[in-house]
Amino acid sequence: MSDVTRIAEQVTTALGGSANIQDIENCMTRLRIGVADQDAVDAAALKAVDGVLGVVEDQTMQVILGPGLVDEVADEMGRISRTTVRMEGADSAVPEEQAADGPGASGLTASQLAARGDEIRTERKRANQTPLRNFLRRIANIFLPLIPALIACGIIAGLNGVLTNLTVKGITPWAAGITPALGAVASGFMSLIAVFVGMNAAKEFGGTPILGGAVAAIIPFAGIAKVTVLGQALAPGQGGVIGALLAAVLAAFVERWARRWCPRSLSMLVVPTLTVLVAGLVTIFVFMTLAGWISTGIGSLANWLLESGGAASGFVLGGLFLPLVMFGLHQALIPIHTTLIEQAGYTILLPVLAMAGAGQVGATVAVYMRAKHNASLRNTIKSALPAGVLGVGEPLIYGVTLPLGRPFITACVGGAFGGGFIGLFDQLGTTVGSTAIGPSGWALFPLVNGARGIGAAALVYAGGLLVGYLAGWAATYFFGFSKEGLAALNASEADEQRSDLIGAELDPQA
Repeated sequence: MSDVTRIAEQVTTALGGSANIQDIENCMTRLRIGVADQDAVDAAALKAVDGVLGVVEDQTMQVILGPGLVDEVADEMGRISRTTVRMEGADSAVPEEQAADGPGASGLTASQLAARGDEIRTERKRANQTPLRNFLRRIANIFLPLIPALIACGIIAGLNGVLTNLTVKGITPWAAGITPALGAVASGFMSLIAVFVGMNAAKEFGGTPILGGAVAAIIPFAGIAKVTVLGQALAPGQGGVIGALLAAVLAAFVERWARRWCPRSLSMLVVPTLTVLVAGLVTIFVFMTLAGWISTGIGSLANWLLESGGAASGFVLGGLFLPLVMFGLHQALIPIHTTLIEQAGYTILLPVLAMAGAGQVGATVAVYMRAKHNASLRNTIKSALPAGVLGVGEPLIYGVTLPLGRPFITACVGGAFGGGFIGLFDQLGTTVGSTAIGPSGWALFPLVNGARGIGAAALVYAGGLLVGYLAGWAATYFFGFSKEGLAALNASEADEQRSDLIGAELDPQA
C-alpha cells in the first residue's frame, strides 16, 4: 500500500467513514471536508495520521497535508468515498484561525505543546463564531476558489514581463511573436474576474450562480460606456469585483424573494427575468458608481499607507497581521487584495503581510536552538520548518510558537521588522507587490512584481524575508523565554518520566 493510499484511508476512517463525507475541496496545502455528523469525527486519530501536518476543527474540517501530497490524497479520498473533489483556493500566509496570546510554556514535549495549541485553537474558534466573522468567512468563500487562476495568470504575466524586457533589449528576439499570446493568456481571466465573483457570490448567498454571473457581466461589458449616471459616462470595469459582489448578492436576494410568491408554472420565466432586470438596473445606476468610489479609495489608501508611511506603516501591518487573523478579520482583506490586483496588476499589501510568516520561521529556529535537550520538540521543528519556509505556517504556529506563548509575540516582532523593511523601499519608490493572493514565503517569489520590475521587487522581497527571519530569531532567542520557562522546556523527557513515576509511587491512591 502506498503512502498516499494509507493516508487517504486513515483520514477517511478518522472522519467517520465514507458515508460521513459530504464534499471534498482541495487547495494548495489542505483539504476542506464537509461532514454530515461532526460528532462522528475522531479528531485525535486524524491528528495522529502520519503525514497530516495539522487539523483545523471548524464547520468544515480542514486537514493540512502540504503542497503536492494534498492533491494525491484528495484524488484518492474522492475515489474511496466516491465524492467529487473540487479544487479550491490557496492557503494564506497564516492559518485561518489563531490566537496570539499564550500563557507561557504550558508543556515540555512536542505532544504537550501541540495539545495546548489545539486548546487555544478551539477557544479561538468558539470566540470567532460571531455574525461579523461568519459573514467575512462567506466573503472569503467567494474569492478562495479564484486563487488557482490568479496564481497561474500571475506567474504567466511575470514570465511574459521578463520575456518582453529581454526582447526590447534584443536578447530574445525570438520571443516577439509569443509575448502577445502570453499577455492574452495572462489577462483574459482578469478581464472577466467580475463574472466569476458574481457566480460564486450568488451561490454563497443562496442564488443561482449563472444569474449572479449574468448581472456581474454588465460591469466589464464594453457597451456600458454608453450609459450616463450623474452626468458621467460609466466606464467598462468600473466598480470591479466589489461592484460584482454587490450585484450578485442583490441578485440572490431578489431571486429568493421572487421564488416565494411566483407560481411554479411561471417561475422559469418570471424569476430569472425579474432577477436580472432588477439587479442589473441597480448595478448600473447605483453599484457601479458606488463601488467605483470604493475601489478608487482602496487603491489610493493602500498606496498612501506605504508611500507616505513607509517603514512605519509596514512595521505596523507586518506586526499586527497575525493578531488580525486571531480575530478572524483577515478575510476582509481578500477582496481588497483582489481589487488592487485588478487595478494595478499586483497587490502591494500581501508581501508586507507575508513577513508575518518570516517572523514565525525565525522564531522557530530560535526555539530549536534554545530547546537543546527537548528531542521531541526539535524533531517537530525539523519536520515542519521546510513547510514554514514555503509559506505553510500552521505546523509551526500551532505546534511550536503559539502554545509557548511568548515566542508567538516575538515572531510578530520579526514580522513587523520584515514589513518595515519592505515599507521603506515602497516609500523610496521600489514597490513590491504580488500578482496573486495565496502563496507566501519562498512560494511567493514567482509572483512578485513592482514599479521597477520583477528583479528589483524580488530583491526587496528577499531582503524583507531575511530581515523577518533575523528579527524573529533575535527577538525569540534573547527575549522569548523566562528562566523558568527555558528550564522547563529543556527538561529531558526521561526526567519527566522519572518524575511521573516518583509521583505515582508517593501517591497513596496511585
